[in-house]
Amino acid sequence: MKPEREIPHEWFRHNYDALTDAQRRVMKSAMERQPITQNTNEVYEENLSFSDKLSDSMARIGGSWRFITGFCVFLGIWALGNMWLATRAFDPYPFIFLNLVLSMLAAIQAPIIMMAQHRQLQHDRIDAGHDYEVNLKAEIEIMALHDKLDRLRNDQLVQILNRIEVLSEDIRRMERIRNTDA
Repeated sequence: MKPEREIPHEWFRHNYDALTDAQRRVMKSAMERQPITQNTNEVYEENLSFSDKLSDSMARIGGSWRFITGFCVFLGIWALGNMWLATRAFDPYPFIFLNLVLSMLAAIQAPIIMMAQHRQLQHDRIDAGHDYEVNLKAEIEIMALHDKLDRLRNDQLVQILNRIEVLSEDIRRMERIRNTDA
């Protein structure tokens, strides 16, 4: 097997020192015949803090049909209850207190959802990096298979040429024998 520093030029058209960490990992994995695939969800979730998990849960709940339905029911009960109580209503029409509550909820919910989206982007970057490494390893394996097939074909051609040479020599020898007998 070739030394580790010679192979990159063959596969990457770069010398070893010009390779990225991902390319070196892939090359090492290919040379050791080890899989490079991994569950990126596990890698991503290992790095999440409690607050990250909490905001993801809140964004998941806040962006669900269950939440929207529940919130519509809550708003309906608030409006109907305050209109029904008319004189004793704690938030009479035009529902100023409800507007304040909704504004505060929106002010809190928007950054939480944005944090969850930012983390999703980070997760997508991890996925993209992993996809790159898997694709790169697949390319390397295909190139290695092509090289192996080329070597096998060349070996077979050399064997065929050697066999033809032996047969040619046998034919010449038989012709010499036939010419001397004639």
